[in-house]
Amino acid sequence: MTPMDGERVDAARAPVADGIRFAFGTLTVLPVRLTRWDRGAARTGMLSAPAAGLVVGAAAAGAGALPLLAGAPPLLAAVAAVAVPAVLTRALHLDGLADTADGLGSGRPAEDALQIMKRSDIGPFGVVTLVLVLLGQVAAVAGLYAGSAARGAVAVVVAGVTARLALTLACRTGVPPARPDGLGAAVAGAVPVRSAAVAALLVMAACAAAGALFGPYGAVLHALAAVAGLTAAQLLLRHCVRRFGGVTGDVFGALAETAATVALVALTLGS
Repeated sequence: MTPMDGERVDAARAPVADGIRFAFGTLTVLPVRLTRWDRGAARTGMLSAPAAGLVVGAAAAGAGALPLLAGAPPLLAAVAAVAVPAVLTRALHLDGLADTADGLGSGRPAEDALQIMKRSDIGPFGVVTLVLVLLGQVAAVAGLYAGSAARGAVAVVVAGVTARLALTLACRTGVPPARPDGLGAAVAGAVPVRSAAVAALLVMAACAAAGALFGPYGAVLHALAAVAGLTAAQLLLRHCVRRFGGVTGDVFGALAETAATVALVALTLGS
């Protein structure tokens, strides 16, 4: 999405409705009209990012349930569940993952690496990373569906919320943009650290509550899986900031896919 009228203003805050429109308008393909594009909307919008993840995760869970109800094997259901987030984001997060892998793998100075990431083609590092991540996601979800349809569905939702919470944390104060334009510059540093921490605690509690459907161990497992996904995303964020000098839209995509994949793998290993 592009800034309205090409303007950004440093608004302290924005109404929740504007923030939700910002989150869904920038993180999904759902037909949401952006009413504001400024720092206030970015702050509220990125704090609302887990809500967009909840909707995407629920849609993915629904898509995975349909093949299972029709008698399809867990592997086919997993493919359907993994495909939905790609469709609902125009595969932008996967594209960001591939571009970030190419930039990191190039070994070039920051400016050259950022130019590589802006290219429309995907290099060998990006292709290999995409294949491995998608295979990992499908294998993890298939294993969870093999245990029970409910476990697979909850895991997909938890992964979706965790992926978007990783974006909230990456937009906290102190994380700089790598470029002066683009989505990274629009949202970088927009979320106060305290607000990001509160959002993280709320999401952890929600993940634990979802996991509690499978007993006390399930509550702990789902919360820890979200923590594992966020930890992996934060490690990647730290590396990207050192390597590129800040964050870009591509880096955000890589963080979301990393968090989702690690959360799914953690749930599979713990089940």
